[in-house]
Amino acid sequence: MTMASQGRRVTVDRLTDALELLRAHGVRLTGSRRAVLDVLYADAAPRTAEEIAGRAFVDLASAYRNLDTLEELGLVRHVHLGHGPGLYARIGRNELEHAVCDVCGEHQSVPAADLEAARDAIRRVTGITASFAHFPIVGRCGACS
Repeated sequence: MTMASQGRRVTVDRLTDALELLRAHGVRLTGSRRAVLDVLYADAAPRTAEEIAGRAFVDLASAYRNLDTLEELGLVRHVHLGHGPGLYARIGRNELEHAVCDVCGEHQSVPAADLEAARDAIRRVTGITASFAHFPIVGRCGACS
């Protein structure tokens, strides 16, 4: 089973702050890394590495290498929304978690704060503090119920 990254998370909402963080950590700002960051900071939608590579006009291997580096720095995380490739999204102040329908595959991104009641219920029953950032809540949407 793929485990969620337990590394650090930084809350950088602006591209300029992300670039400064790279410089502060001695990470080179290559053309492909800048292009990947431009795609990630264009909007908050989670995207596949293939989508990011295509939008950034970089080869897929470069996209993966850069996404791995950005994830190690805490700027990016990946999420699995059912079957298919992982999706990558930048980490920001308005952290999103996910829910997915196991019938039709529809998914929703939800502010983490909106799931506190569910997290509290899970903690009461199991003693575990749940996170739906890497693996989503899985169930059936209204149309498939």
